[in-house]
Amino acid sequence: MSDSHAHAHPPYQRHHFETYEQQKEATTFAMWLFLLTEIMFFGGLFTAYLIYRNWYYPAFVAASHQLDIILGGINTLLLITSSFTMAMGVWCAETRKKSGLVLSLVLTLILGIGFLGIKTVEYKEKFEKHHVPGHTFSVQSFIDPAHDEATLKAVKQGEPMPDPMPLDMARKTEMYFSLYFAMTGMHALHMVIGIGILGFLIVRAQQGAYTTGHVTMIENFGLYWHFVDIVWIFLFPLLYLISRH
Repeated sequence: MSDSHAHAHPPYQRHHFETYEQQKEATTFAMWLFLLTEIMFFGGLFTAYLIYRNWYYPAFVAASHQLDIILGGINTLLLITSSFTMAMGVWCAETRKKSGLVLSLVLTLILGIGFLGIKTVEYKEKFEKHHVPGHTFSVQSFIDPAHDEATLKAVKQGEPMPDPMPLDMARKTEMYFSLYFAMTGMHALHMVIGIGILGFLIVRAQQGAYTTGHVTMIENFGLYWHFVDIVWIFLFPLLYLISRH
């Protein structure tokens, strides 16, 4: 009788669910509700960005030229690749391939750390150029673009030399960088949280936790990771690519 009860209720099934399928549906539904709140949160940031960009278009265009497309492109490639490795991890969990699951999660972790490393390099440059919003923020590179290294580099690559910007409009570039740090900073925070969870999942996967039929944790984390990647897919063109001509 006890063996039959154990068979009907595997150890990873919570006592308040009648079946594992019911537990899986409930947790997956909860995950989608959480992602819906995240969509609304980032949606507000995107809306604010588009509104301010429409109001202060010259300032936002000039400020976007201060970002490095190559570094942003590499980060995009890293995240797209990490989505693939995460999807492979879900597949390995479903097919009960323990070594493949661990490898996929480790690769996803490495790619996520690589993304944060490149973002740190970008943030460091903003601090060095005094493009961090606050009392040290400098608009000199926008008032006198002929003496700005990023502008001169873009001109060498074939872009036209921008005209000097009036001081009142140049000051609006601080709004661009405020939104830049708010949006990419919140995205980076989600990456840090995801990397922390990945570390936990790797340890548990090595113990064989997710290759015995209980794959809900891996599947739901996969949804979270893909969502974070999709957010970056929107951030990259909005912040780096629009009006880069």
